[in-house]
Amino acid sequence: MAMEGGAESNYNSSTESQLEQSSPRKSPPPPSQDHEEKATYVKFLLSNAEAGSIIGKGGSTITEFQSRSGARIQLSRNYEVFPGTPDRIVMVSGFLDDILKAVDLILGKLMDEFYAEDGGEVDPRSKFRLVVPNSSCGGIIGKGGATIKSFIEDSRAGIKISPQDYNFPGLHDRIVTVTGTLEEQMRAIELILFKLAEDPHYMQSMNAPFQYAAVYVGMNYGYGPPNRVGGRYPNNRQQNKVAPTEVGDNSMTIGVADEHVGLVLGRNGRSIIEISQLSGARIKISDRGDFLSGTSDRKVTITGSQRAIRTAESMISQKIATVSVR
Repeated sequence: MAMEGGAESNYNSSTESQLEQSSPRKSPPPPSQDHEEKATYVKFLLSNAEAGSIIGKGGSTITEFQSRSGARIQLSRNYEVFPGTPDRIVMVSGFLDDILKAVDLILGKLMDEFYAEDGGEVDPRSKFRLVVPNSSCGGIIGKGGATIKSFIEDSRAGIKISPQDYNFPGLHDRIVTVTGTLEEQMRAIELILFKLAEDPHYMQSMNAPFQYAAVYVGMNYGYGPPNRVGGRYPNNRQQNKVAPTEVGDNSMTIGVADEHVGLVLGRNGRSIIEISQLSGARIKISDRGDFLSGTSDRKVTITGSQRAIRTAESMISQKIATVSVR
């Protein structure tokens, strides 16, 4: 439920300042009762800490939520993250009403543990990020934005959809960020989910809930903080302008511990070739003994467009980070 970074479309609620006090935990009745027996799913993102809260000690919380709601709740492993974020993917599947009960339980617990203020008289607000196939986003937006505007007016939540051109190579999903109190979020999620359930193409993603790990070989393509490698290793990074071989080319040099260079190279150079092909960047690793000044890290120079460099750097970072989860 952390904040979604990057550019987003400008569909948003203009009525947030006029919100009335609302009681959480209770979702309004569904728009139409004939949907309640339709099986579907919803995917969303949670930070690792939030995912741990939902799992509970020995899986006790997720077991309880599944029992109470009747829905199935699945989480990606802690190193299987959504491209461009450090966050795990959650999929809740079942009948529509059961899914909404499960999401309400999840959101309620997260609101209480991460967003509620002691003694606060105002309902806490948060951001909840749904993962929606790009092909299904048109139905949420509607002609001229009519549908999403009606959802905002009905729910009084803020709703933003990440732009299509913000996607990473091979990624066919977009982020729909819902902002508001628990009741506002639940109403917006309900409206969105009922609309998605009408889309036959939406169901096609249900059989591969965490396909990002397969598509990206378990690597995070995100724009991570500048001084970390996979969140676990220091990244001595230097931005250098070089004589470009192509218009707009730049170069970045990062440090990789000598013992981890083999992970970046892969057997017979397969990993570095794959990273180069998928990112579009050119990658060069310094010879043994040629370290970044003042360190024992080998130099890994990445050349290409800014986007290619960021993508390659993040893929390298995530490749190294897999050491700690084996």
